[in-house]
Order: sequence, then structure tokens, then C-alpha cells
Amino acid sequence: MGAPPFAATILGALISGGHNILAVYTQPPRPAGRGYRLQPSAVQTLAQRHHLELRCPASLRSDEVQQEFAAFTAVAAVVAAYGLILPRKMLCAPRLGCLNVHASLLPRWRGAAPIQRALLAGDTETGITVMQMEEGLDTGPILMQRALSIGPEETAAGLTEALARLGGELILEALDKLNQGHLTPRPQPREGVTYAAKIERAEGRLNWRRPAAELERRVRALASWPGAFFEYRGEEIRVLGAGALPGSGDEPPGTVLNDRLSIACGSGVLQPSRLQRPGRSPLDTGDFLRGYPIAAGTLLPCPATS
Repeated sequence: MGAPPFAATILGALISGGHNILAVYTQPPRPAGRGYRLQPSAVQTLAQRHHLELRCPASLRSDEVQQEFAAFTAVAAVVAAYGLILPRKMLCAPRLGCLNVHASLLPRWRGAAPIQRALLAGDTETGITVMQMEEGLDTGPILMQRALSIGPEETAAGLTEALARLGGELILEALDKLNQGHLTPRPQPREGVTYAAKIERAEGRLNWRRPAAELERRVRALASWPGAFFEYRGEEIRVLGAGALPGSGDEPPGTVLNDRLSIACGSGVLQPSRLQRPGRSPLDTGDFLRGYPIAAGTLLPCPATS
């Protein structure tokens, strides 16, 4: 049960591991792209490629959907970034329950966006938790965990891929051990609970009053979506890559300091390395400025709130 590429990697591991997959549940196709055509999820695409039984309910609340799920008499259900809440009847239907592959070391970063939140916070370590699901939000007992270091230049896309591979390995191990009776669920610690709220588009707007190191993390964390950006001449300029440099605090935050588009921040300097105008191709900063100059001394706007 899942939808995005992270979940498709988990499904691929189950397929490669030789598991008998009774059914695949995913989100219904959503409109996407310039033409807003209906696009299947990554999980649906993989399931159809392997001719697996597929279900795409918009909700799991109806008795019909819940009864159909129970009728599979599954040994276990594997859930990864599904996006729908499983009712109690479904959580209890498989013999070994529903196992969630979550992209953090619970109880840190429960919720929808654990990968982006870990990067935004400057965490140096994250990992995968295989958890026995219950009705609370990522509150169930832990079956297995494995840590993964976060590199200083890691992006959300790269970290997602690494965690998905790790999750695929760990769920295979967890299923085998649980089926053999060699795993004992342990309650999550009460200390260290944090919540990874869903990312909102407005979070991509760069606030020059903040430290440059924080903005550099924001660029890496939100590069896939919604993208970090600033406004200039009525356009939203996306920052696809950047570095944080030391610098003087003499200039107002948002001041362009030189012909390389170094930008003064609340502390330090943000140096964009790759930018994109709306509807245009991404360019390295030098090429970008040759076609769209932003002069030294320009004061870029700051959002009204932090």
C-alpha cells in the first residue's frame, strides 16, 4: 500500500524477494503536468508492469472496501507513504498486522514529510523504521530500525532514494523474522517525539533575514517540491543549488553583494549556484546572470513574516 517512488522501491523489493503479493493498493490517478492529464502513481505503474492485482480507492472508509481487503486473508500488509488512513478493521485484518516502512528513526519525525524536515532541521542522521501500525499517527511499536547518515550536501531527492533502498532491505528482513516469531515489537520512547508536518508551498520562499546556513538547507530540502525561490521583477526565481558562506552583516538582508549574485542574509551569505526562471531551463548562476542580470546593490524582497 503506497503511492510515490519511495513506495514503489519498497514494492520492487517485495517483488524481487519472491513474496506472493495478493494485491497492491495505491492512490487514484491524479492530474499532473501542463495538460493536467491523469497520471498514475509510481506504485500503480510498477504494479501494472508486473500484472499485479490493483486497487485504487479514493477512501478506505466504506464497509465494502474494508471487507474486500479482509477477504484477501493476507499474512501481512506493507504500507509505505500511502497517504490514506487505515481504519481499525483493516489494521487488524492481516495475520501479522499492517507494517509501515517509515523514513525516519521514530519517534523523531512522525508524519507526512520526515525526509524534508530532517534536512530543514540540519539533522546529521536519519533512517528507516519498520513499525507495527496502530490508529495513532506513526505511534505504533517498533519492529526494526536502521540508521543512515545525512551528508552535508544531501538533497531530498538523493536521501529519498537512499532511504527507499534501505527500506526495501529492512522490510524483507522484518517480514522473515516476524513470520518466524523472532521479532518482538517494542513501544516507541516517550522522549524525542517530533512531528514532520506536510510541506506547504509558501515554505519555499527564501527569507533573507534567516541565517545563510538555514537557507542552504532549505534549498536542498525543498528542491524537488515546492522549490526554494525568491522574487525579482515580479518573477519567482527558483534556487536549485546554493552554498552558505561567511560574510559581514553590514548590508541589509537581501542585498546582492557582487556580480556573482552573493546575497546577504541575517548571518552569512547565500551563494546560489543554479537558478531557474519560470518556464525556462535551469542554468548555472554565471549563465543565468548573462541572460538575466541582477546588479550588485539590488535589494531583494523579504517575506513579511519569518
